[in-house]
Amino acid sequence: MVRSLLRISLTFAAFAFLAGPIARAQTAGEKEGNKMEKKGNAEEKAAGAEKAKGAKMEKEGKAEEKAGKKNDDKSEEAAGKQKKKKGHAIEKAGEAKGDEAQEMEKSGNKAEKAGVKAKKADKAAKDEGK
Repeated sequence: MVRSLLRISLTFAAFAFLAGPIARAQTAGEKEGNKMEKKGNAEEKAAGAEKAKGAKMEKEGKAEEKAGKKNDDKSEEAAGKQKKKKGHAIEKAGEAKGDEAQEMEKSGNKAEKAGVKAKKADKAAKDEGK
């Protein structure tokens, strides 16, 4: 009797151990959504750095332009204007890239939610069929 009880308990334990990860397996939609979300987060972080770099360059350009005006140095003033213009362009590009990354992240969330919904519907269909 003890042997049969031991066999049954080991069988149930093995089944529970193996069934846990299978029940938590991700659908293709969830995987793709997570992947898109991670990529969006990484690109958003990079865009933030690019935006900061552009803002810094723009600030340096303004300072250089101001110094050129103060010292009556036309070449320094022109270089400052050019640097300010380039910095502004880089900052705007960073903002656009950040917006694009946010959209990618939102799309990833939607795909992940769709995958979860499909998984729930599939489970409900299986439960109904029993």
